[in-house]
Amino acid sequence: MGKKIIIEVLGSMPPCPKCRKTHEVVEEAVKELGISNVAEILKLDAKSPEVISKYGIVLIPAVAVNNIIRISGRVPSKEEIKNILKEVIADRT
Repeated sequence: MGKKIIIEVLGSMPPCPKCRKTHEVVEEAVKELGISNVAEILKLDAKSPEVISKYGIVLIPAVAVNNIIRISGRVPSKEEIKNILKEVIADRT
């Protein structure tokens, strides 16, 4: 595998319960897939000017993978995150 997979969890700061749960689900999925060495998880404030200029206004919590919003406005399941990450990994090989 080459470049890192960048996973951004967009939410409120300080995190609301749904934003916190989304971050936990992402961390668990990365750990279970054994890709901690190639995945970087970032927590971003959805209200920051940088995030708004990059993604526009999004419903939170949201998850972006490699600069593409994949989930918005709800807490994803761990399986959903794992499936997205497997897809990204498959596209890289």
